[in-house]
Amino acid sequence: MYEVIFTEISYIFFFDNSFNINRFISCSLMKKYKQLSTKPGFLKNNGGLLFRKINNNKFEFKTKIKKIHLNRSQITHGGYICSIIDAGAGTAAHSFTNGKPCVTISLDIKFIAPTKLNDEIIGIVTVEKKTKSFVFLSCKLKSKNKTTALSIGTWKILNYKISNIKYGAN
Repeated sequence: MYEVIFTEISYIFFFDNSFNINRFISCSLMKKYKQLSTKPGFLKNNGGLLFRKINNNKFEFKTKIKKIHLNRSQITHGGYICSIIDAGAGTAAHSFTNGKPCVTISLDIKFIAPTKLNDEIIGIVTVEKKTKSFVFLSCKLKSKNKTTALSIGTWKILNYKISNIKYGAN
């Protein structure tokens, strides 16, 4: 039975001209990032942050380290790391709650390894739990396939919608 299923799937992938693997990958697996920082403000002044939804409870954001992000030791300033985690995870909470405003009430960050000039940092946010009032998230930052920071946080869901607000508004 498994051989029949494997044969059918193989035929679709390798011999059926109507199946385009590149289109499948780009449509299903590689959703494009959207710029969070389209208007003047803190994040835009600090280089911006790209964001995308991976699936129902997983989100991703990324940025590239510039000279303005470095401390005197020539590694990425911890305050900048905190800022991108807060913005990326907060945007995930906002998206997960269908556009309701969410505010950070706690954020615990563990710095694991440094990043340097021109490194790309990718943040993976997972919604761990949602109640009526709160969203509980975890976030892992990676650069060059190494974990650079881990965090957990809680966001308060404000029970009203702000008209015309969505990620990419700040």
